[in-house]
Amino acid sequence: MTVRSDASHQGAPVRLTLGVRYLLVTGTLVGAVGLAGRFLAWPLLTSTIGPTAYVFAAHPDTEAARFRNALVGHALALGCGLGALGAFGLTQYPSISTTGSPSLRQVAAAAVGVGLTILLLEVAGSHHAPAAATTLLITSGLAKPGPPLVGLVLGLAVVISLGPLVGRLPLARALAKTSPLLEPSEDVKA
Repeated sequence: MTVRSDASHQGAPVRLTLGVRYLLVTGTLVGAVGLAGRFLAWPLLTSTIGPTAYVFAAHPDTEAARFRNALVGHALALGCGLGALGAFGLTQYPSISTTGSPSLRQVAAAAVGVGLTILLLEVAGSHHAPAAATTLLITSGLAKPGPPLVGLVLGLAVVISLGPLVGRLPLARALAKTSPLLEPSEDVKA
């Protein structure tokens, strides 16, 4: 018996089983990043880690969860984000968390950076939606060049390295087999 990753049309037991799997996989990935950051005394936990961990946990068999796509996607996002910062003269500009709202240049940098990221993801054949979050973190100044950007890159390196491995653990199948409430005829992927 297997469990479909899209359990929206299935009963609560299937959704709960998959939810527990997602909890364990994303918790492992985010926890690994957090522990590495604690050990290194570096800000590795950024908001792009969550969506990346989610893709590996909830959709391990999809194009977006491929190691290559995550690596290329976030690398392109880094380049586009940094390029947009430079093009709009924002490398020394305060982040939107400091100013309270984005400047017009930050809005333009975000729009151009994310647009270019999506364009290049398509051209490279490396679809990975969380990469757009990486571009936004950079263009908003939240992951400026220096420790915040290095932390973002190191955190992503941990998740991208472990994500494909942890995301493919047969945990959903094991959990599904222990649930007496699942129908044997369900056609599902882990």
